[in-house]
Formats: sequence, C-alpha cells, structure tokens
Amino acid sequence: MIADVIAKLAHRSTYEFSRCKVYVDCLLPTYGDAYVAYLFDTPQQKREMLDEIGIDSVDALFEQIPEAMRLQRPLDLPPALTEPELERWMRQKAAAGDAGICFQGGGVYDHFIPAAVDEIASRGEFYTAYTPYQAEASQGSLQAFFEYQTLVCQLTGMDVSNASIYEGGTSLSEAALMAMRITKRHGKVVVLGSVHPEYRQVLRTYVSHLNCEVIVIPTPDGTADTGVVESALDDQTACLILQHPNFFGCLEQAEELCQLANNVGALSVVSFDPISCGILKRPGQIGADIAVAEGQALGTPMQFGGPFLGMIACRDKYMRQLPGRLIGQAEDRNGERCFVLAIQAREQHIRREKAKSNICTNQGLIALRATVYLSLLGKEGIREAAELCCRKANYAAAELAKVDGIDVIFDRPVFKEFVIRSQDGSEAIIQRAKAAGFDIGPSLETLAGVDGVLVAVTEQRTREEIDALVAALAN
Repeated sequence: MIADVIAKLAHRSTYEFSRCKVYVDCLLPTYGDAYVAYLFDTPQQKREMLDEIGIDSVDALFEQIPEAMRLQRPLDLPPALTEPELERWMRQKAAAGDAGICFQGGGVYDHFIPAAVDEIASRGEFYTAYTPYQAEASQGSLQAFFEYQTLVCQLTGMDVSNASIYEGGTSLSEAALMAMRITKRHGKVVVLGSVHPEYRQVLRTYVSHLNCEVIVIPTPDGTADTGVVESALDDQTACLILQHPNFFGCLEQAEELCQLANNVGALSVVSFDPISCGILKRPGQIGADIAVAEGQALGTPMQFGGPFLGMIACRDKYMRQLPGRLIGQAEDRNGERCFVLAIQAREQHIRREKAKSNICTNQGLIALRATVYLSLLGKEGIREAAELCCRKANYAAAELAKVDGIDVIFDRPVFKEFVIRSQDGSEAIIQRAKAAGFDIGPSLETLAGVDGVLVAVTEQRTREEIDALVAALAN
C-alpha cells in the first residue's frame, strides 16, 4: 500500500498546501519503479519563485539588512566527519571543557536540581507531547499546568497565574502592556535603572511603535531614591516597574515603591527572584499588582542561556488581561474533576482588537520542571535554599571586601549576588578568576554602565569554594 501511495505522489509535480505551491523536480528512486519527492529548489524553480514575487535575485530579499552586518567571509568549515568520528570529537571537546565553578549572576543561576525533576520531565507523556487543537483532550498536560499555576500563586502570594510565557524579559514587557490596558494610560511607563538591562531593552522593543515613553530612573547607589521615583510618577503613568532583589543583587524599598505607584493610580509591576520568596516578603505581600519573574532557578539548568520560563501572576480583578493561557478546573458530565483551557485571549480565538497578546503558547516543558521542583522542595525546602543563598552570598561579600584592590560596591542589603570592583578593571578580575577555575561575572561596564563585576553565590557553593575564590583574587 505504501508503494502505491508513493507511486501516485511521483506523478504530481505540484502540491497545494495552505495556498502555497511547492514545486518538486528532484525525485529519488525507491520501491523499484516508484519515486518519492525529496529535494526542492532547482535553479528553474528559484527563478519561478523570484519572478512570482517580483525581484531579480535572492540577495534582494536581504537589502533591508545593512551591508556591513551581512556575512562577507567564506565559512571556514572543516571536512565532514563520519558519525563515529563526530561522536569521538564531541566527547573529546566535552572532556576538555574549561567551565569553572560557577559564581556567575545576572539572571541565570547555578541552583541545585533534584534528580526527580529530570526523571519526571523526560517521561514520554510530557517530553514528546504536542498541544492538540482540542486542548481538553490532554487532561494530563492541563492538570500539570493547573498545578503549576497553583504553585506560582502560593509562591508569589498573588491570586492568579497563567500557564507561563517565554522568559523573564517577555513577562516584564507583557506586564507593562497589561498595565496600559487596565489603566487606559498608554503614554508613559516608569522603570527603575536597577531592573535587568536586557529586560529594559525588551520592554523598549515592545513599546517602540506604541508612542509610549519609557522613563528610566537612575540608580547610581544600587537602589532607587524613592523621592526621585515619586517625582517621576503622575496621572499619566501606566505602571512603575521594579526588580526586587534587583539586577545588582540589592534589596529595594519595594513596599514603599508599590505604594507610590498606587498613589497616582498606576500599577506596580515587581520582577522577583523565585528563590528569594523563601525568606523575603512575597510580591503579593509588598503590594504588587503584577508579579513577573524568570523561572530558570526552579529546576532548569543554565544550558547556555535557554530555553527558560516566563512567570506572570496578578490580582484576581486583572485576570482577564493576562496574556497567554490560563487553565481552569471543572467537572465533566459524570461529575468527575477535569481541567479546561479557561482563557486564551489571542487573535486566533477572539477579535483582534480584543486580543491581549500575540503569545499563543506556554513553556510547557520548563513549567513542568518548575512544578516538579516546587513540589519536591515545598515551603521548607524553598526557605532553606533561600537562607543558604543569602548567608553564603553575604559571607563571600564580607571576605572579598578584605582583599586589597577589591571593593564591594553598593552598601545595601543583598540576597544572593553583589557587585565587586577591582583596581585592575573588570576584565582583569574575570580572567584572574577564570585562571584559577572560577567563573564570575558578567562585567557590568557595557551591560549596565557600571564599573564592576557581578558575583552570585547560590546554595550550590561550598565554604571551601568561596574561600578558594577569595584566595585566587587576593593572589
């Protein structure tokens, strides 16, 4: 039967898929006299496609990219390897990796991950699952997302969480748009300079075509001056965005800042560290209207920068302005507990002008990891992890402050990371640590305009490792 289908396909030169024509010339012989379409884009086909869209060459498609940014050099690729040779080469490279003991901060952290997280998240039911168009058919996935939402609400002290979005910067930016819809103020957003600079960059990209002014409050002392913040807020401000603990690791006067926003009718958006909720007041307790976070710390490896997990939660009255998906609990016709896709307010489901976001999915697998992680640790485990981070970070800061030529800048309370400055410069101190087998950073000179280097200390680091880092920088 398969051979018959292939034989029929072999006699077709054009297939119609969703109004797009794919022209096939190159056919591979198989099953005797039958043929199967395999490769596209002969020179004749390219010419036909270019004529159809009205251009002379493929290069014309890239004219919008400045020429200086295009690749002008040939790719210096080595000869191809066989599969055994490639595997041997990869193993050699992995064995010779120069990754040191991680003291790096800046939004991605080396936290402990219980083995059960990998075991459960890698099960076929979750790892290879695809969201069907009839969502309720996947009761297992829906229940996992419902449990995730419940845990996030418990962690943050907020009323409602969605089933996750892409990562921390997206969460913060979507929260700003959400605040604009709620307050009906679209012209001004105030954000502290101690918010992650990459998150602020994503925010600017989001609002670049909305005629919205993004006011950044300078934080030269590591945290915001509440008087300066108050003077920047007015009755045109949609929201005040702060990070607590902030990008420099310092603790902001979060409750007072949230109150300042509410005084002028603006919403408060708080970007938080999920682990910090173990010992610090939760976003819901400090008066946040919307809480956002990067959820990588909750059971996801650093894995070279992603994929990660965007967390967003809010007060109950703002629920219908949440982007992405929201899973609800219901009863089926037999009275049994079941789960439904309660809200998914995007263009595909409602009128475009009523859509809340163009986000159409959630980070299901990473959200599952966070669900398993939070379930395993529980309240006591999160508190213990947070206490260890805080104690070890403050111990490391105190020891590094004793080293000649190194200063711990920003005399503020910190949670798990802090900024140091070396008289030899940021790059020199990073390389000195690297030579001794430690990774610190990133440098803040380009990233945040600060002469310093971030150092993060999680529960993974031991006292011996901290002392060894201090000794390496002292020598």
